[in-house]
Amino acid sequence: MSEHHATLSWSRGDGGFGYKEYTRTHTWTFPRSGQSLRAAAAPQFLGAPECADPEEAFTAALASCHMLTFLAIASMSGFVVDRYEDEPVGYLEKAEDGKPWLAKVAMHPRITFSGEKQPLPEDVERLHEKAHHECFLARSVKTEVTWA
Repeated sequence: MSEHHATLSWSRGDGGFGYKEYTRTHTWTFPRSGQSLRAAAAPQFLGAPECADPEEAFTAALASCHMLTFLAIASMSGFVVDRYEDEPVGYLEKAEDGKPWLAKVAMHPRITFSGEKQPLPEDVERLHEKAHHECFLARSVKTEVTWA
C-alpha cells in the first residue's frame, strides 16, 4: 500500500564508549516532511531529559493514529468535532521474562462536538471502539490501548 521512511542519525562525538559514557542523543528526520526531532533514551536509561524518547514517541504515535481515525469515523458518521485533546500515558512494565515492554497506552481524550447532531456517550464509545479496531498502529502492536 505505502512506505513510510525515517532517518536516524547518531554520532559518538568526542566522548568514550563505555556504557555510562556514550551519548544516547540522536536525531530522527522524516524525509517526506523534512522535519527533525532530537531524541534520546528515556532519562532512566541514561538519556537526555530534554529530548523525546522512543517510549514517548510510541505513546504519541498510537494516540495520534487513534485520534485521526476517530476524527475520520466521526466525520463520516455526521458528527462535527471542534476540538480533540489527549494526554496519553504509556506504561513500561516488566514482561513475564523480566524484560521491560510498553504494556499499555492509556488515552484520556477530551472531545468537543458542535452542530445539530450531538453524540450520546454510547455513540462516543462506539466511535472509540471503531477507531481502535481501524487504527493502523493499534492493529500492529500487542500493547493494550485504552481510553477513558
